[in-house]
Amino acid sequence: MGLRAWLHRMTAPNSMGVVKVGDIGETKLVCIINQSLKMGKGKLAAQVGHASVSASMKLLSKDPEIFELWTAQGQRKVVLKSQSVDEIKEILKKAESAGLNIIKIHDAGRTQIPAGSLTVGAIGPAGEAELDELTGHLKLL
Repeated sequence: MGLRAWLHRMTAPNSMGVVKVGDIGETKLVCIINQSLKMGKGKLAAQVGHASVSASMKLLSKDPEIFELWTAQGQRKVVLKSQSVDEIKEILKKAESAGLNIIKIHDAGRTQIPAGSLTVGAIGPAGEAELDELTGHLKLL
């Protein structure tokens, strides 16, 4: 698939209407930022961008039906905050055990923070209810 076709697939509305994938309901992508790193706003935005793109691409190859549903529903994203890298790792471990799509973004260390630091953990896109069970206790950024 060429870049142009891939971009079209990522952004074009589903011509067949909303895809039905069981009883998944509303979908979203959750990004959990590591607040303990004290990233600047631009750095934070870039890291969430990395997580969103990576999670989307991974899901497209892993489960295209859920990807299509998420796309048809408007590609909803939520950014939450955690004060602890250990909390992020534990949530991602539970999500992975549940079969959900996860992404870990580690910084290259070229600017504000040490190389290898876990900046963002992303879960989904997946069903909102399932994600809320794992992340409902976290606050919005």
